[in-house]
Amino acid sequence: MDVFPAIVLGYAIGSLPIGFLVAQNTRGIDLRRAGSGNVGAANVYRTSGLGMAIAVMIADMAKGAAAVVIAGGGAGAVAAGVAAVVGHVYPVWLGFHGGKGVATASGVFGVLSPWPTAIAAAAFGLTVARTRYVSLGSVVATVMLPVAGWLMPGLRAVDIAATVVAMLILFRHRGNIARLWSRTERALPPSRKALRRTSGT
Repeated sequence: MDVFPAIVLGYAIGSLPIGFLVAQNTRGIDLRRAGSGNVGAANVYRTSGLGMAIAVMIADMAKGAAAVVIAGGGAGAVAAGVAAVVGHVYPVWLGFHGGKGVATASGVFGVLSPWPTAIAAAAFGLTVARTRYVSLGSVVATVMLPVAGWLMPGLRAVDIAATVVAMLILFRHRGNIARLWSRTERALPPSRKALRRTSGT
């Protein structure tokens, strides 16, 4: 697929506001006015529960992967992947008020560069498990993805795309980064196992 049609396709798929639609249609919640105001899976978790958040995260990953697969190979696939992340972050349907792009980017680069994405995903999981800050895990994974890509064999166009997407995602996390720095960021609640251990039961 040529680059321009691929960009249009990628943006159209990525801009589907899945989290917003799911929360609104199942719970009557407008994510833009609830929780953090973000329309991604993290805010779905805060407002609608873990199960729904997991479903939204998988759907957001799937739309990123779908944009790349449908566009085919070559430059068109890379362009469609970047456009899908941009569409998720700035969807025209919601006045360009979207999510932060982490799940969609993981779907995109899970297809374009599987091993760097696996490394970034592992970094995300370890960071969240250790600190219980989803935002910190997202930032660490976002930085890790292009770094791993540049250090491993692969198409440099994909690594450039990963770098551009990482910059966008970090920009969208600038508020989280400021709160992490000031130690005012909200952490995930402790697990039931941790609560039992703390209470001595």
